Amino acid sequence: MIWDWSFAISIIPSLLDGLWVTVQVTLVGMAIALVLGLVLAVVRFSAVPVLSRLFGFFILFVRGTPLLVQAYFAFYVLPNFGVQFSPLVTGILVIGINYSTYTAEVYRAGIQSVPAGQWEAATALSLSSLQRWRFVVLPQAVRDVIPALGNYVVQMFKDSAILSAITVFELLSHATAIGSSSYRYLEPLTIAGLLFLAVSLPAAKLIKRLELRLAHPR
Repeated sequence: MIWDWSFAISIIPSLLDGLWVTVQVTLVGMAIALVLGLVLAVVRFSAVPVLSRLFGFFILFVRGTPLLVQAYFAFYVLPNFGVQFSPLVTGILVIGINYSTYTAEVYRAGIQSVPAGQWEAATALSLSSLQRWRFVVLPQAVRDVIPALGNYVVQMFKDSAILSAITVFELLSHATAIGSSSYRYLEPLTIAGLLFLAVSLPAAKLIKRLELRLAHPR
């Protein structure tokens, strides 16, 4: 098959539409992952053993099962129990919850890295549990794990292609749809790959610069 420039140029608008959906999935999904992951991490340090173990099991279960299986389950099985959303919302929720279990472990590592003296100082100042977390622990923990969280943003952007399996019409779905209708897969899949690369590489470099900046002595 020979590369057809006129065909390649004609399909770019459609692929850009798919790229925009992919970006939306990544941004909203990562917002869910960051917030829910923080909740999971904090509860893991809860003084209530039952809650800590329950959330710990949830993290292990989600991390131990493939994202594709989770997407299929949410899209095809949950509607049988009255839980049904559009493909896009389902995809965002699935990928957000999936990544929250990874960000939770990143947060947990950051929390554990806070020196014991900081916890003791907060206790000595008679800070409440909420104040201790808000003003002492989390500001230090989150700062240290920002680069690791940024890497998950790039990974989620690439993993969003999996959601094409549940009819989320993102970048890969647009590319395969164009290929099936035109019987030409070379151009759409190549351009789709280049678009993924065009977003991933600058994002990765930005995260690397952020990591170097935060690594400087305080």
